[in-house]
Amino acid sequence: MFNHNKYQAFQPINNPDRQWPNKVISQAPEWCSVDLRDGNQALVNPMSVEQKKALFQLLVDMGFKQIEVGFPAASQPDFDFVRWLIEEDQIPEGVSIQVLTQARQALIERTFEAVKGAKNVIVHLYNSTSPVQREQVFGLAPQGIVDIAVQGAKWVRDLAEQRPETAWQFEYSPESFSATELPFAVEICAAVHEVWRGVGARPVIFNLPATVEMATPNIYADQIEWFCRELPHRDEVMVSVHTHNDRGCAVAAAELAVMAGADRVEGALMGNGERTGNMDLVTMGMNLYSQGIDPQLDFSDMQRIVNVVEYCTEIAVPVRHPYAGELVYTAFSGSHQDAIRKCLNKQQPEQKWNVAYLPIDPKDVGRDYEAVIRINSQSGKGGAAYVVERILGCQLPRWMQQAFAKVVQQETETKGREITQQEIMGLFEKTYAVSPNQKQASLVDNYHIDTDDGASLQATVTYRGEPIAIKGEGHGVLEAVVNAMAGHVGAVINIVHYEEQSLGETSEAQAMAFIEVAIEGQRKIGVACDQDVVKASIEAVMRSVSM
Repeated sequence: MFNHNKYQAFQPINNPDRQWPNKVISQAPEWCSVDLRDGNQALVNPMSVEQKKALFQLLVDMGFKQIEVGFPAASQPDFDFVRWLIEEDQIPEGVSIQVLTQARQALIERTFEAVKGAKNVIVHLYNSTSPVQREQVFGLAPQGIVDIAVQGAKWVRDLAEQRPETAWQFEYSPESFSATELPFAVEICAAVHEVWRGVGARPVIFNLPATVEMATPNIYADQIEWFCRELPHRDEVMVSVHTHNDRGCAVAAAELAVMAGADRVEGALMGNGERTGNMDLVTMGMNLYSQGIDPQLDFSDMQRIVNVVEYCTEIAVPVRHPYAGELVYTAFSGSHQDAIRKCLNKQQPEQKWNVAYLPIDPKDVGRDYEAVIRINSQSGKGGAAYVVERILGCQLPRWMQQAFAKVVQQETETKGREITQQEIMGLFEKTYAVSPNQKQASLVDNYHIDTDDGASLQATVTYRGEPIAIKGEGHGVLEAVVNAMAGHVGAVINIVHYEEQSLGETSEAQAMAFIEVAIEGQRKIGVACDQDVVKASIEAVMRSVSM
C-alpha cells in the first residue's frame, strides 16, 4: 500500500546565522574521483583489469590529482590492480591514489601492503556513526563508535610512520554523516584529528558523506556549515563532501556544500554509484565551466569520456544527461531552433557566449553545430533554414525560409519521423532546382546585356530540353530576363522577391541568387549559384519558371 504516513520528515538544522546562501563559488574545489571504488562496487559486473586501466588513464588525462583506486583489503582484484599501478609505474607525478578501509586492524594492515612503494597515498578510513547504525547494526553506545574510529586512526598513523618513503595523507569519513547528530559528528572527527594531528605535511581530510540523501540540499549545506564552524582547528583540516543522489539532488547538495565551506568534492563520472548513484563530476565540473570558472578538469573531449565510461561500466549514458548526452545540445522545437539560429549568426568569437537555449558552446566539449538543430514535425522554419545555411554557407531570405519550412513539414509528417540533413538538402535541391536537370530551364551560352537605355538581354537557354534563343527588355536585368521568358512560358511573370548574397569576401567568391516569381497566381522559387552574380540571377529565374 502506498502510505506516506509511515515516513517522517527530516528535521531542519538549527542554524539561524547561516552564511552560505550569500556565498558564491569562485573557484573549483579539489576533486577526487571514486569511479574505481565506489563506482565499481555498484556495478552488476565489476570492472575487468582492462576496463580499470582504461578508466584510470581517462581520469589522469582529464586532470584528476586524487583518484580512489579501490578497497584493496576487501577484494583481491582491487589489491592486484593497486599493485599493478605501483609496480608498473602507472601513477603520474603529482597524482595521489586513495584507498578505502574500514577501521579494523587486519584490513588496515592489508591496505598498507597494497600501497607499498607508492609515492603519494591517501588512506581513507571510515566507520558508521548514525543512530540507526550504532543501535541496530553495531549495538554500541556513541563512545564505542568513537573508540573504533580512534583505534583505527592510531593503526593508520603507526603504519604510516613506519613507511616514511611515502607521502601520506589521512582521510576519515563518519559514514552516514547526513543521518548523524552534528555534535557527535564533530566529536568523533575531533577525536580522530587528535590522533593524526601533526603527522605528515598534508592536512587531514574529513569527508562528510550524504551516504543516503535524506533531505533537501539546503539542509545538507546547513550541516556542512555547522560542522565547519564547530570543528576545533578547522584551519588545519580539509573538509570534503561525498553526496549521493537518492533524491536526485547530489550535484545541488555538493555545490551548496562548497558554498558552505567544503574544500573538496568526491564523485564519479556520469554519477555512477550505489542505488541512484554518486554525485556526477561531469555535471558539477561543467556547471562551474558554464559560469566562467576553470573546473581544473578537461572536458573538451566529451565523447571520449562517454565512450570510456560506457565501456567500463556497461551502462549507457542517457541521451538527456547534462552536458554529455547525445541530445542535450539539440533542439527540435521550431521556436527554439529559430532563436538558436539567429543567436549563432550574431555570435562573434571575441564575445562572451550568449546564445539562447545553449548554456555552453557545444564545440567546447567536442560537439558539432550540425547536431544542434534536428528536424521533425515539431520543427519550424528556423530549423530547416539552419541546416541549409550551415551547408551552403549563406543565409536564406525570410520569405524562402517560410516556403521551405512547409515543404519540410509535409515531408516529416508523411514520413512520421525525424529527417536527416542529407534528406533536407535533397528536398532543397529538388524543390528549387539548385542543380537543374535537362528538363528544366538553364542558361547554356554566354549572355549579352545592353544597359544603355534600361536593360536588354540576349541569351541562349535550354527550355523543356531544347535550346532556344531569348530576348527581353526591362528597367533592369531581372525584368529583362522574366520578360524574355514570358513568351515561352505563355504567361506574365512578376517578380515577388529577389535577394543575392556573396558566399565569401574575395573576388573569387561565389554569389547565391534567390528569386520568387508569380505566374498566373502561382508562386515559384528558384536558387542558383555562380561566381558571376548576373549569371546566378539569370539562372535563378530559369529555375523558378521551370519548377
